[in-house]
Order: sequence, then C-alpha cells, then structure tokens
Amino acid sequence: MKVENSKMVAVNYTLTVDGKVADSSRPGAPLEFICGTGMLLPKFEGALLGKEPGDKVSFTLEPKDGYGEVIAEAVVELPKNIFMMDGKIAEEILFVGNVIPMSDAEGHRMNGTVKAVGENSVTMDFNHPMAGKTLNFDVEVVSVRDVTPEDLAAKGGCSCGCGDHECEGCGPDHDCGGHGHEGCDCDHEHCKH
Repeated sequence: MKVENSKMVAVNYTLTVDGKVADSSRPGAPLEFICGTGMLLPKFEGALLGKEPGDKVSFTLEPKDGYGEVIAEAVVELPKNIFMMDGKIAEEILFVGNVIPMSDAEGHRMNGTVKAVGENSVTMDFNHPMAGKTLNFDVEVVSVRDVTPEDLAAKGGCSCGCGDHECEGCGPDHDCGGHGHEGCDCDHEHCKH
C-alpha cells in the first residue's frame, strides 16, 4: 500500500538543522499520522506521497515551507511582574533559553522563549524555535494502512491525540496549535514536521 491521503502512515525520521540532529523518532516508536489531515507540514507529507513501506527519502524544507521566517515583532519585552506566582516573581523559570507556556489577552496559548532577563522586564521570543531554519529530513516509511474507526477515536478532535480543546497525553514533542486544527490548542512539537 502506498502513502496517500486518508491513510494511516508510520515513519521513522531524523530532522537535522544547522548540521545537528534536532529531532528524531524513537527506536521502535515511529511517528504515526493520518496523511492529508494537516497534522504535519504539507511539504513533509507531500514528500512521502506514493512511497511504500521500506522506502527511504531525504528532503530539505526551506523556512517558507517549514516554520516560517523569524518575525521581529514576535520578540517582545514584558514587565517582569506578569511572571508572579503566589504573590512573588517566579525567578526559577526566568532564565535565558527557558520555554514558558503563556496566553495572550484573548486566551490563545503560545510558547515563549526567554531571551533576556532584566531588573524589571523579560525579553520573550514567541517565534517557533525552528522559525528561519532550513529543515533536513531523512525519513523511512514503516507502514501504511487504512484508517480504522479506532484510530479516529484515539486521535480525538484533530487527529493528533488532542481532545477538542486541550492536549492531554500527547507527549512533550507535539504541536498542532494554529495549523489547521480547529479547536486544538496544544503547544508541543512534532505535529508540524
């Protein structure tokens, strides 16, 4: 069976960015997705169309086909007092490189990376960590099969394991927020390779 839309596909993959491995599937635990549902980056899925189990493919996605370019306006300086917990500033989370889940005034969830910590302010970067990066993938198709009703039930509202509004139990490397998943606002990584 070949990879095509509406098929359950399992792949082993390695993502290399700037000459270093940035992500990969775990041994014995391939990434599974329903092709054509928008769970992964469109160009990632497109590179797999027509492939069969055992096929290997390597491809590169430029930033425009990956996580986009870096947006200067997504780097903002915030007052330090918004990081208050139990009446005091949560200093233990305010260090350069830390990723902090936050919400905007409308309640949209997003992750921000601490870029600098000042006396009264914190500089946060709300760009995707892979924004502006060229993504190099090595992928092996492990299996392709028809989607079952159990697959759909297990995957919840957005075919990624999330419920209709919250992401529960989909692991630390999953992200479907804002990419074609109405009602799904989880903040993890692998959902958009």
